[in-house]
Amino acid sequence: MKKILFMAMLMLMSASAEAQQLKLRLDSLFSDPLLETTQMGVMIWDLAADSMVYGRQQRQLMRPASTMKVLTAVTAIDVLGSDYTLSTSLYYHGEVVGRTLVGDLYCVGGMDPMFDTDDMEALVANVRRLGIDTLRGRIVADTSVKDTLRWGEGWCWDDDNYDLTPLRMGHRLDFAEQMAAWMARGGVVLPDEACTAKGRLPLGATFVCARTHTLDQVLREMMKESNNLYAESVFYQLAIKTGHRPATAKDARKLMRDAMLRAGLLPQQYRIADGSGLSLYNYLSAEALTMMLRYAWFDERIYTHLLPSLPIAGEDGTLKRRMIGTAAEKNVQAKTGTVAGITSLAGYLTSREGHRLCFAIINQGVMRAAEGRQLQDKMCAILCE
Repeated sequence: MKKILFMAMLMLMSASAEAQQLKLRLDSLFSDPLLETTQMGVMIWDLAADSMVYGRQQRQLMRPASTMKVLTAVTAIDVLGSDYTLSTSLYYHGEVVGRTLVGDLYCVGGMDPMFDTDDMEALVANVRRLGIDTLRGRIVADTSVKDTLRWGEGWCWDDDNYDLTPLRMGHRLDFAEQMAAWMARGGVVLPDEACTAKGRLPLGATFVCARTHTLDQVLREMMKESNNLYAESVFYQLAIKTGHRPATAKDARKLMRDAMLRAGLLPQQYRIADGSGLSLYNYLSAEALTMMLRYAWFDERIYTHLLPSLPIAGEDGTLKRRMIGTAAEKNVQAKTGTVAGITSLAGYLTSREGHRLCFAIINQGVMRAAEGRQLQDKMCAILCE
């Protein structure tokens, strides 16, 4: 019995010494000259022990940049469910007489950022499948699912911002006009006069078809490549989920704050403006991001869909060229963030001892993003060694 107690004491002393050594190594990074003029907030959490490994300025409010997408993604999987789909639907209102549609076609936008030429071709094919080869009416774009705001709150006017319309094909926003062109190429005779319009789907319209993409498909592009349009589309899916029409950013923010509350945070302490992190008005902390990652970890339903969407260090996405040749390579899976003056990183890794950790690092006031990234990479390497 004494031997067992002695061995246990040695193990505890060893673990304590290792923890102290880790803290010293992480503390040493704060002597970097970069931090004489900038801020860095850090939080590292041991998921097995469910306790903090390390924290430094972890409650300081900072702009998260694209690590905001962590909050958006976790909330979306939690609220919408992993089987959720984003859709674009087609209806007609009128009647089919012979091979002629005497009435209007309605394209109803659901803010699916993945709608592409294959999807457009499928819409036209479904019209032809009804036996229609002539349209005596209009092609109407229904974008009423969300408000008419084209940009997110706090977006910079001189950025290359996406237009937040519920109906688009790639970068093209003239959806009805594009469909008219595809219909003509598909052999459908259209009226000589202008036949496109904007409007709302009337009651009694007949469903033709829908094109959909899964939340997992959207999350992969949103997180791996840090696609802002995809993030805002997911943000507005949350708003749509509330049932309000038109859906607004305010609706989405409410659900994101609710998720933060479930994660053990006080949402009133933070500022949520958009879903992508483009806004100058977003304010989170390293602690907030870490606690959202912890929340995801303890809910397998969320974690199993979040983890595959995150970039892998040295392998893919926005981490493809980072941490190569270090212990962090192919170990760290994390979301990056970069806007003017900010660089951030938040995700998961496995320590040398086999402990699963989640972490968040935000560098604020950094004039050269590469310098902030170097500090983040050093920190991840230390945690993996």
